[in-house]
Amino acid sequence: MNPLARSLEELLPKRISSTYWCFILLRTALVVSTVCAAFLIPFFGFVMALIGSLFSILVSVIMPSLCFMKIVGKKATNAQVAQSVVIAAFGVVCGILGTYSSVLNIAKSY
Repeated sequence: MNPLARSLEELLPKRISSTYWCFILLRTALVVSTVCAAFLIPFFGFVMALIGSLFSILVSVIMPSLCFMKIVGKKATNAQVAQSVVIAAFGVVCGILGTYSSVLNIAKSY
């Protein structure tokens, strides 16, 4: 939420965006709008689970290990390469299982 709130604050005039009340009201409005979306959009929780299983695993597990291998390159030891591959493979398996579970829950609810 913070990057979105900061982006919205940049659109406002400086005299308004620098006040404490703007900070509080803008973030409160964002949270309230998210709660309203959660209540009004069908399958919101399932859709969020699907997005989480796809992108959270990708960003937090798979990409760091692949980036490590890309950055270190030929200097990596065999143990480091093996660990990075195992971590990336584990992330892929968890992402597939999470995605499958989320899609199954969406299909069951529909």
